[in-house]
Amino acid sequence: MAYQTLQQEYLQIPVVTRAYTTACVLTTAAVQLEIITPFQLYFNPDLIIKNYQVRFSPFLLPWQICVAVIFIFYIEYILNIYTLLVPNAMLMFLVFLQVWRLITNFLFFGPVGFNFLFNMIFLYRYCRMLEEGSFRGRTADFVFMFLFGGLLMTIFGTFVSLVFLGQAFTIMLVYIWSRRNPNVRMNFFGLLNFQAPFLPWVLMGFSLLLGNSIIVDLLGIAVGHVYYFLEDVFPNQPGGGRWLKTPSIIKMLFDTPEEDPNYNPLPEERPGGFAWGEGQRLDG
Repeated sequence: MAYQTLQQEYLQIPVVTRAYTTACVLTTAAVQLEIITPFQLYFNPDLIIKNYQVRFSPFLLPWQICVAVIFIFYIEYILNIYTLLVPNAMLMFLVFLQVWRLITNFLFFGPVGFNFLFNMIFLYRYCRMLEEGSFRGRTADFVFMFLFGGLLMTIFGTFVSLVFLGQAFTIMLVYIWSRRNPNVRMNFFGLLNFQAPFLPWVLMGFSLLLGNSIIVDLLGIAVGHVYYFLEDVFPNQPGGGRWLKTPSIIKMLFDTPEEDPNYNPLPEERPGGFAWGEGQRLDG
């Protein structure tokens, strides 16, 4: 009974929040159990871009080629677009590079402790409130926000030498939520009362008090502000327009198609199905 209740509560979490928080917890658990190490997860452009000189030798092992071919056909089959999205050569190229670092550096928040729990609570809370709030019914737009924010952080992180960007991503989510809910009153550990837009700055100050670098928080605030400005501010300015448009491929993958109000379902698709056993009265 307790397991079923826990499962129901887990499945009630919005899909993007559920997937991201689960990936973060599983990644941390794998590190704690020494299945993997942080050195396999951190962001390193050299290992992603320059490693092709080592990976692409003319003496590729047969099993490496088989894995690459299977991966290519699997991706194309799942996307159902067959080489229209990415050429086969590019997919083959990506297989042998350490491209997972572009994702895993967002999934690790350090060993289990106060810092990990603090970040996970804020990540879960504000990611879920965004998905159930301003992004309700817009899963594709929410995923696109993830991709846009992750791309900007990856670019900026290269110049400031950050190896893990999960905390900055959390601050980005907090910033976007706070700007879209400016009238919400916040209370920080019962010590401070303030309006929601000040929350990212309060978190940055708290991080500074703990002796952490504020570069991570500033990066999250900067990327969050870029998204907020392009999505919420600039389109409403005179002469402005919407620059951030979710690609149709993402909408096709994540958004459920709208129901046609004129659609007349078949009898077996209607509630109750067929009226089995219900006869008609014969005249005479």
